[in-house]
Amino acid sequence: MIQQNVNGSRIFSRSWEEFKVGFSDSRGNYWLGNDLLSQLTRSGRYKLRFDLQSRSNTSNWYYAEYSTFIVQPESSNYRLEVYGYSGNAGRDSLSEQNGAMFSTLDRDNDQKSSEQCCTAARSGGFWYGYRNCCYCCVNRYYNGFQWLGLPGGRLLQSSRMWLQCN
Repeated sequence: MIQQNVNGSRIFSRSWEEFKVGFSDSRGNYWLGNDLLSQLTRSGRYKLRFDLQSRSNTSNWYYAEYSTFIVQPESSNYRLEVYGYSGNAGRDSLSEQNGAMFSTLDRDNDQKSSEQCCTAARSGGFWYGYRNCCYCCVNRYYNGFQWLGLPGGRLLQSSRMWLQCN
């Protein structure tokens, strides 16, 4: 498991160093760590899966899978490469952030001006897109974490990110 957000917690409002090594809390919120994520995905043997539970329809879970998922090393600011969407999550919300560098509160790597820093506006470290900060905002707590286009409503109750063998 790469990530789990069970309640839209502020736990994802963390520093670059914390996202680099990973963290968790007693409620089950979790981030694997960008260094390990980069090491694993650059081998090319994994795909990415999201499990998403809508806040307005908690009885249904949705999923999104990506056949290619690579996180480049820290020297590239953990640049995201993601392709090959399939699933029932509606819109392909993560591919909008393809090519983005990872951003945290203390390291703004998004392509917005400093007045529009996506991490500050979204309150959680993640890969933020070029045109819009975030269609896939599974680590934010401000105004709720979300997956744009989810059939059960964009606001999430829970989200998980998994690596799966290809």
